[in-house]
Amino acid sequence: MTATPRAVELAVAAATAAADKNATEILALDVSDQLVITDVFVLAAADNPRQVRAVVDAVEERLHRLGADVVRREGLSEARWVLLDFADVVVHVQLAEDRQYYALERLWKDGPLIELPEEVTRPRDVLSDPATDGQRFGG
Repeated sequence: MTATPRAVELAVAAATAAADKNATEILALDVSDQLVITDVFVLAAADNPRQVRAVVDAVEERLHRLGADVVRREGLSEARWVLLDFADVVVHVQLAEDRQYYALERLWKDGPLIELPEEVTRPRDVLSDPATDGQRFGG
């Protein structure tokens, strides 16, 4: 069994929304063979609780526009590890240190990665981004 096309569509949208808010370490794992409750896990890291909340808001907004509403949300008050359950897709947004420590992809390593667009998986470097040159240091 593999993830449904709808689950893949939502996962890519969630990953793209996370990347738009500068989340890092973004992965989408097909867990449909291991779990019956969902098809895909999307994992993302953020630098601080404010960014975790921004990523969560962006993911919810993007998926809502695609007709998917969050079924369950956990962890938003502390914003260290927020779980968004959209039924077909579960999104985990974690602080970077928690993302590295728990490394959920190790637990679900039997699930194949879902290919994400290059702009989602490309490492972000503010200093080399032409869109932000000069803005970071007031130049």
